[in-house]
Amino acid sequence: MKLSEFDYTLPPELIAQRPAHPRDSARLLVFHRRAGRLEHRVFRDLPEFLDPRDVLVLNDTRVIPARLHGRKTTGGVIEVLLLRPAGSTDGEGERWEALVRPGRRARRGTEIRFSPDLRGEVVESRPDGVRVIAFTGPRAVLTVAREIGTTPLPPYVHVPLRDPEEYQTVYAVEEGAVAAPTAGLHFTSALLQRIEGLGVGLVRLTMHIGLGTFRPVRASDVTAHHMDAEWYRVTVDAAEMINERRRSGGRVIPVGTSAVRTLETVAGERGVVRPGEGWSTLFIYPGHRFRATDTLVTNFHLPKTTLLMLVSALAGREAILHAYAEAIRERYRFYSFGDAMLIL
Repeated sequence: MKLSEFDYTLPPELIAQRPAHPRDSARLLVFHRRAGRLEHRVFRDLPEFLDPRDVLVLNDTRVIPARLHGRKTTGGVIEVLLLRPAGSTDGEGERWEALVRPGRRARRGTEIRFSPDLRGEVVESRPDGVRVIAFTGPRAVLTVAREIGTTPLPPYVHVPLRDPEEYQTVYAVEEGAVAAPTAGLHFTSALLQRIEGLGVGLVRLTMHIGLGTFRPVRASDVTAHHMDAEWYRVTVDAAEMINERRRSGGRVIPVGTSAVRTLETVAGERGVVRPGEGWSTLFIYPGHRFRATDTLVTNFHLPKTTLLMLVSALAGREAILHAYAEAIRERYRFYSFGDAMLIL
């Protein structure tokens, strides 16, 4: 399976720079798989496509203010993007995996000052560009980051946020992600109440979206690509509701690719979802047999990415590329702050 098979051309002006306001005013491209039909709607119309027996699965991860600016003890400016905790430093301080820019200035032993009470030292430099930084200071790294850090945005978003909450879902609770589960950005609290009022189940799980979701696929044969691990948790209550709804004839409808990856990680051969937590390296591409995903609420994804491969696995590569071409013709907005797609 060639990487080039997952390519398409997008006019740059269709890359959304701001979220829709209100959130549920975004456009919704509905793909009816069995009929091979596309329907143009608005996201607030989503309840019309749901059955009271269904269950929506939401990823409640919350984006941390992961972008920190510091200065080396020798004077140079350094930008650090926190990725995930990497343990303690002999009982004192914390270690974090991070990306550092400019990387050539962040060799092992480099000391960085971020604030009067937070310092760091690069203690490991990995071949994939990730650094491990040992932090020291009287307060936790995230506590300081909430004061001095900023929300990381994808590199194709060039307009600053008016409010950091624009890049959080309305149900974001569990801190730990460095990118938002963007399919969920279209929901408002009122829309979720409408959906729940229909009898549709709402279930939350957690997957902290990290570098692995966005790392470029370099291999020309996509099956040679390896996903970085991302942490997930599915509670007993969440698993029970999902399984009960499916037994009752309802559909399991994950919101976003991270929710899909979590469900498919914990689902057994017969599609029974098991509670648990851990690290997922599941890479979903065409040929994957879905066990716990019936339909999907998603965004429009970048070319040659694992996210595009996942939706192609669910709906078919040619069908997805046809839908994307239609969305481009109709001037839909793409990527993180863009419009949405419902795959039925």
